[in-house]
Amino acid sequence: MFRSKVPAIYSSLKNSFRSYAVPAEACKEPEVLYTGLFINNEWRKSKSCETFQTVNPATEQVIAEVQSASVEDVDIAVAAARSAFKLGSPWRTMDASRRGYLINRLADLMERDRGYLASLETFDNGKPFAMSYNVDVPMSISNLRYFAGWADKTHGKTIPMDGSFFAYTRHEPVGVCAQIIPWNFPILMMAWKLGPALATGNTIVLKPAELTSLTALYIAQLTKEAGFPEGVVNVLPGLGAVTGNALSLHPDVDKVAFTGSTAVGQLIQQNAAKSNLKRATLELGGKSPNIVLADSDLDYAVETSHFGLFFNMGQCCCAGSRTFVEDKIYDEFVARSAERAKHRTVGDPFDANNEQGPQIDKKQMDKILNLIETGKKQGANLVAGGKRSDQAGYFVEPTVFANVKDDMTIATEEIFGPVQQIIRFKSLDEVIERGNSSQYGLAAAVFTKDLDKANYLVQGLRAGTVWVNTYNQLSAQTPFGGYKMSGHGRENGEYALDNYTEVKSVIVKVPQKNS
Repeated sequence: MFRSKVPAIYSSLKNSFRSYAVPAEACKEPEVLYTGLFINNEWRKSKSCETFQTVNPATEQVIAEVQSASVEDVDIAVAAARSAFKLGSPWRTMDASRRGYLINRLADLMERDRGYLASLETFDNGKPFAMSYNVDVPMSISNLRYFAGWADKTHGKTIPMDGSFFAYTRHEPVGVCAQIIPWNFPILMMAWKLGPALATGNTIVLKPAELTSLTALYIAQLTKEAGFPEGVVNVLPGLGAVTGNALSLHPDVDKVAFTGSTAVGQLIQQNAAKSNLKRATLELGGKSPNIVLADSDLDYAVETSHFGLFFNMGQCCCAGSRTFVEDKIYDEFVARSAERAKHRTVGDPFDANNEQGPQIDKKQMDKILNLIETGKKQGANLVAGGKRSDQAGYFVEPTVFANVKDDMTIATEEIFGPVQQIIRFKSLDEVIERGNSSQYGLAAAVFTKDLDKANYLVQGLRAGTVWVNTYNQLSAQTPFGGYKMSGHGRENGEYALDNYTEVKSVIVKVPQKNS
């Protein structure tokens, strides 16, 4: 029965993937135009004269040398952002609707250069070009347009205060915001950070990941072309231990927003507290439970669970990396998932036939391979993949483990790679308890045809996002963030505006007519 259904599933997926056609705009080796520091709408070299290499993970070849921002450079960029934030500056006196226009103008320029941006993203990051072009860049543009619409709609309230007073609130920008973004979705994470901060009138010093700085630097130039005043958006490539650390400690930074690992997030929060108690919002790691009930559509659940784990080479903080499957269908689900993984195409990310590109670098690839070996040693049953792919580049075979126990390392540690763990369960209350047993709480999913069971699980699971009969569906309108060690604060939606505004109460004495 299972083998007769595999070709249909496989054919359906391949047809869906090929619908992401690679346009003529694709360029396997796009010209790298910017590798410097962007401060005050100008390109500069690092004061330390230090650089770092960025490498194409699909070929292991060096792309470019990028300027590495020093602590002195951080001081200069923060001073530029502080000057741009001063009362009376062009940015602070600008109409809110004009801010929205500039954000929309940036989105227009990204749309104009969509092919180049997608090519540069794939060249630097290794994700399939079809994904860069059809998912990452369009979602980034949509996010900016969404927050452009909020620019003149964020406002306070009038309050019926006791006594002869007129009371109202103002929503004011926090100030200078440090934004530190990861390497797995460079363009999208930049848009997630820029949108709400700019819409609410803040100024920014953004540090891209050192592994993937090139698209952020190109977008920095687009902010100048769009017409943003000097000092409003500053972009500093550099090392986390130097540039990121200096930003999180800087006394003239009013807020830091970070997306990345939980370990680094903890350091950033400690720095924020001991410097000036600056606000910190953190979107961190995950080990998300993906729960498949016996009454679900099995073909659909297998395919969507596969997507929920292997999307973006498994380099996704909300990946469904603990796949809990009800006992009644467990063996069938494992067999189909293993077969699906074996048919997953891996290779050149500019080839539209390939679903999976390389891991980001050798260090990440080695970590994944070591965790696979740990899973085998601890008794998990390897049913697909498990090795480095036999080609140049940091490619790992799509890997599936069965008979995984909750206390195994592969079931507790974030692998951040193409490794699916399939775990057996029997009852709803049991799977809620086991699903919540992780230190993380970023996302979860439920597959079932029974709405009552779905609602019961949704209420029980401690996660910032719970998908029902779908996975990895995100939008500019819906908030995203985590419980527990997955961080705090929310990206996207109206909730994201709260991260970037202060609420000021204004109380005015109202003169009373003499009786």
